[in-house]
Amino acid sequence: MMKLLVVVPATLALVVTMGGSAGAAADRQAARFPRSISLPDGFQPEGIAIGPGPYAYVGSMADGSIYRADLRTGRGGILSRGPGTPALGMTVDSGGRLFVAGGTGGDLRVLDVRSGEALATYRLTTGPAFVNDLTLTRGAAWITDSTNPVLYKLPLRGGRLPAAAQRIKLTGDMVYRKGFNANGITPTPDGRGLLVVQSNTGGLFRVSPSGRTRRVDLHGESLKEGDGLLLRGRTLYAVQNRLNTVTVLRLNEAGTDGRVTRRVTDPRFDVPATMAAFRDRLYLPNARFDTTPTATTPYTAVAIRRP
Repeated sequence: MMKLLVVVPATLALVVTMGGSAGAAADRQAARFPRSISLPDGFQPEGIAIGPGPYAYVGSMADGSIYRADLRTGRGGILSRGPGTPALGMTVDSGGRLFVAGGTGGDLRVLDVRSGEALATYRLTTGPAFVNDLTLTRGAAWITDSTNPVLYKLPLRGGRLPAAAQRIKLTGDMVYRKGFNANGITPTPDGRGLLVVQSNTGGLFRVSPSGRTRRVDLHGESLKEGDGLLLRGRTLYAVQNRLNTVTVLRLNEAGTDGRVTRRVTDPRFDVPATMAAFRDRLYLPNARFDTTPTATTPYTAVAIRRP
């Protein structure tokens, strides 16, 4: 049985930009944030999202539960009990809605980050699937499927949740093979397309809104075992899970060309799957894919300084 932690209420601190001694005090406070967050035993974490405020949301591959942690203290508890199917990639919007990819459940859930209440559930496919990761662009949520060569698009006109999602077939350079295919996803720097990593081949692809894929020129580099992606400006961070590595790339504006500038490892990494950013840190759940999970297997999320 999964061990649950009790949420310890805390007063939400107002985050403002300050100068002088006040700004230095804020920096010292941020430096005291714990570098490791304990998750419930047996939780099997995979996806993570952060915000609004200093709160992280981590999803369970075991049963789809969502754990909320206060980044200032490392303490937290279960926000939403899962439906018994996985919670994988996640992202949160400015309105406090948490979008959760459902893995083999073939679905997408939208939760309220304050109450954990389910605002909507979308059946994306009825056949075999691995609904893996997602990202938000202006006007839509986009979701990958590592089993089927499609993207799922959830239009968000005016921020409203629609009645159903759309299915966009992937064509062009990305060819699905045995194993995990399309995984992490993020917008291109110019916002006109999407970037998707193919885990089993190590390729990175630019995807147009129509589903047309074009291989990104990585100049001989590979993102094998590529999982979560995070874009900041023209800098792309890519988790290579079983390699225990975060790879940093510099992209052109269109996202058609990328050069690896750095690869980061940490002795605390134990097959991290995805990442989310808060201030100058990246937070990564250790999925421990190479460890046989039990009800008492310990799990953590670790923080590193953003390269």
